[in-house]
Amino acid sequence: MERLARERGDDYSALSRMIGRNAAYIQQFIKRGTPRRLAEQDRRILAEYFAVDERMLGAPAENVSRKNPADGWRPGRDMVAIRQFAVNASAGPGALADDEQELSQIVFPARWLRKLAGGDPAELSIITVFGDSMEPTLSDGDEILVSRGDGAERLRDGIYVLRDDNALIVKRIAMNPANRRFTIKSDNAGYPDWPDCDLDSVEVIGRVVWAGRRLA
Repeated sequence: MERLARERGDDYSALSRMIGRNAAYIQQFIKRGTPRRLAEQDRRILAEYFAVDERMLGAPAENVSRKNPADGWRPGRDMVAIRQFAVNASAGPGALADDEQELSQIVFPARWLRKLAGGDPAELSIITVFGDSMEPTLSDGDEILVSRGDGAERLRDGIYVLRDDNALIVKRIAMNPANRRFTIKSDNAGYPDWPDCDLDSVEVIGRVVWAGRRLA
């Protein structure tokens, strides 16, 4: 699994979150041998994600599905391809959003996406964080999964990608419970907040539901 994660550029915490575990779970499994074996459900999700035979991850032969994992990728059912765009969401002064070229597609288990984001997978996209204003939650270069179907109509406390004067920013929203106004916040205390905003001041692109990064 260490080799598979390294080849794909995945980090252990993102893999742990993918299977619904705490952020240190996969690292502890690989580095410390705790747990000694992966749970069957966790192993199956990881095998589907990496497109490998479950026996590579320690499954007994009698527990392995008869289908070839590489042949089992069926977008829209077992696996879903999410588009990755050449767009930066700035955690800083703002990144221009006029270039939305598709870079690639990244495949995720459909079951994991449903648990994570719900809704239509076609409303999900992956873009890159630029800047440090959302440190330590999000860092420069992090890849974020944005749900465009979870936007202004369901706005609530959380991290969102916003468009302001054609610049994309990623910020934390803190709602005022008394009305529909909100504060746009940076997790990095060195950056100012934008208090008492309304929906006419910015365009809500979508909610950030997942982030991945390469570990140093």
